[in-house]
Amino acid sequence: MERSQEIKTFTPSTVGLLLCIAIGAGVALYRMIHGLGHPVTGLNDVYPWGFWLGFDVLGGVAMAAGGFIIACAVYIFNWKKYRPITRPAILTAFLGYLMAVVAIFFDIGHPFRLYHPGIMWQYGSVMWIVAMHVMFYTTTLAIESSPMLFEKLRWERARVLVDKILVGAVIFGVMLSTLHQASLGAVFLIAPPRMSPLWYTQFIPYLFLISAVAMGLAMVSAEAYLSSKAFHHEVDPEIFYGLARGMAVTLAIYLGCKLYFLFTNAGLAAAFDGSLAANMYLLEMGIGVILPLALLAVPAVRRSARRIFTVNIIVISGILLNRINVCVISMEGYTIPRGGSYLPSVLELLMSLGIVCLGVFLFKMAAKHLPLFAHAEH
Repeated sequence: MERSQEIKTFTPSTVGLLLCIAIGAGVALYRMIHGLGHPVTGLNDVYPWGFWLGFDVLGGVAMAAGGFIIACAVYIFNWKKYRPITRPAILTAFLGYLMAVVAIFFDIGHPFRLYHPGIMWQYGSVMWIVAMHVMFYTTTLAIESSPMLFEKLRWERARVLVDKILVGAVIFGVMLSTLHQASLGAVFLIAPPRMSPLWYTQFIPYLFLISAVAMGLAMVSAEAYLSSKAFHHEVDPEIFYGLARGMAVTLAIYLGCKLYFLFTNAGLAAAFDGSLAANMYLLEMGIGVILPLALLAVPAVRRSARRIFTVNIIVISGILLNRINVCVISMEGYTIPRGGSYLPSVLELLMSLGIVCLGVFLFKMAAKHLPLFAHAEH
């Protein structure tokens, strides 16, 4: 494994990340000065939720699901095989939630009121439930990630204290994360007249949770593969094979649920009527579910880390498309006849790119300055 001291800070890729972060910061400053209207975003009164929410928040939180899955596997079920990727998985989840919070800050009309749910409790609001889950689980992920920092600073007493409560924190985090992934889907239960029946169902919270598990497994596997290449440390191939098997089972369950709700809600004909919603639904299902399952059914794919990585990217892309479809495309049939339209602005895309690059840069800095792969070395 490449030692942390040998990881170079300024490489062409890092300079590219910093450039994208700087552009994103400039867009963020422009948004704070000029608000959420044009040209900062394409959002309007008919489309108050757009690309930032669908990609950065719903997608980012789903990608972070790998943290609670691997933590549960290692600390609760004692599956030691996955211990080498525990810290990177938890850190990826922590950064994913932090980036989602950054996106929410700029996406709401009054950013400096972001703390209000913490002091103005609204028990009957699903939005309040989502906000509290984000606050609690981000704090829990900080606790789960803290041993790396304490080891670096040689704060042995603090590290021992965290080790004593770590299993309890993981159990609490698993509970929070499963509830949170589902509650993000529950947000859309308030809008049945607006959503296409291709996506709307009273069981959408469960679909969000199942798809988040598949995406979390794909994200952990992809991160492990990329970090092994970038930082030159070995990852047991059995880890990739195990994650691929779990992802295949989860996708099969998800496909069964999606087909059941398609037949019982919208009907099969609705998916082939040639509308924008139908085409995007088919694209989502093809990329995010059917193609990965077909590839994972091939033994040569399941036994190759490089090919599994390709499948991971396909799954991540497909679930991200699902979140954007739910947030934006599913509303088209309701809003367009009423004169509404939405197209993400260039500035929206640039700021999202900046947020993603910030997460990647922080992960690299953690790999350089913290014992991120200490479990892998042992």
